[in-house]
Amino acid sequence: MLGAPGSRSTVTGGAAELAVMWGGFPLLGAGAGWLLAAAAGWIAALPWAPVQGLFEALSRLPQPQVTIGAAALGALAGGLLATAGTAERLTVTVQNERVGLRRDGRRQDVARREVRVVFADDRDLVLLDADGGELVRERSELDRDRLRSAFRAHGWPWADEDPHRAAYRLWVTGLPGLPVGADALLRARQDALTRERKDDVREIRRELGRIGVVVRDEGHRQYWRLTGRAVLPGAEPAPTEPEVDRR
Repeated sequence: MLGAPGSRSTVTGGAAELAVMWGGFPLLGAGAGWLLAAAAGWIAALPWAPVQGLFEALSRLPQPQVTIGAAALGALAGGLLATAGTAERLTVTVQNERVGLRRDGRRQDVARREVRVVFADDRDLVLLDADGGELVRERSELDRDRLRSAFRAHGWPWADEDPHRAAYRLWVTGLPGLPVGADALLRARQDALTRERKDDVREIRRELGRIGVVVRDEGHRQYWRLTGRAVLPGAEPAPTEPEVDRR
C-alpha cells in the first residue's frame, strides 16, 4: 500500500529531545560552573586534588563575580554541547519513491528502486540492495516503531530483523573465505575500532562494501558476511535473495 502521491512521513527526535538538550545541557553546565567556583577554596586544600594552583587562584578572586562568571561559562559550554547534539540528530523523510536522511547539514537520498529491504539493527537504520550490500547504515536513536510505520506507509519493504543475521561470522585475522584484500582492510578497521577513530572505521566499511563484504560491530569485535557481488578466488559471485516481510 502506497501513501498519497507527493506525501511524506518525517521521523525525528521531536521537540521533547530538543527541549532536553537546550534546557538541560546549559542548566547542568551552569550548575557545574557555579559549584566548582563556590568550592574552589575547599578543593584547593585537598592534597590529592588536581590543578590545585588553578583552584587556589579561583578562591582568591572576588565573589560573587567569579561564581557568576563560572556559571555563565558553564552555561555556554552546555549550549555548545546542545548545538553539537542538535546537528548530530538524524532526520528521516520517507516518500513513495525515495528516502532522505539528513544529519549535520549533510543529506543522502536513496531511490526506492535500489532498496531490497529496510530494518533497524540495534541502534542502526540499515537499507540493503538486491545483492545484500548496505546502501545505508546510520546510527539512529529514533523510535523503531515510528520508523517502521513511516516506511510501511509508503510501501517500503520493512523487516523486523536483519534477514542476513545468521550469515555473519566473527572475524579473526587470516580467516579463509574472504575476497582478496578484505583481510587487510579488516585488520586496519580493527585497529581503528580499538583506537576509536570513527572516520577511519566508516571509510574502511565503505571500502569493504565495494568488494562485497558487509561488517557489523559488537563492541570492538567485527562480524562479517559476503554479498552477492563478492568474488572469492576461483569462485563466481552468488546472488543473495532473502525472504522479506513486505507488509
